[in-house]
Amino acid sequence: MRGLTKVGATRDGRGRASEMAGDRIERSPRVPQTGWDVVLVWFMRITALFWVVKGISTWATILDVFPGARPFESEPLGRQTVIVFFAVIDFMAAIGLWLTSAWGGVVWLLAATSAVTLAILTPHLLPMSLSSIAVHGSIIVIYFALSWAAAREVR
Repeated sequence: MRGLTKVGATRDGRGRASEMAGDRIERSPRVPQTGWDVVLVWFMRITALFWVVKGISTWATILDVFPGARPFESEPLGRQTVIVFFAVIDFMAAIGLWLTSAWGGVVWLLAATSAVTLAILTPHLLPMSLSSIAVHGSIIVIYFALSWAAAREVR
């Protein structure tokens, strides 16, 4: 994960002395990634692929692609709202995870914990099997464990 640093610039883009020397922000020199950082990045990318599939499945529900399924329009308004929420947030989470950005992890945690919470508290709005809830919870725990390990690793 790369950081941004201030760079002391004495010239602007045209070669003239800059009035705001030292206010330019650029990416810091590439620091070699350590073992847990690499594992975390791979975990985030694999999870992103699963979340893309989850988002496609949600959009397929909206577009009534699944044969024999109840039409989206006949669902109760609360269930329609939940489906549309996850259709949007799952893709946002997948993109953020794939980019390994901090906001991606936050949006993904919002999506994953929302799904688990809704499935447990209001199963009529988001029916999920117990095994699916366990998988979501396990992925969240693994993400926190890998983030913790990557942060604690000596650089």
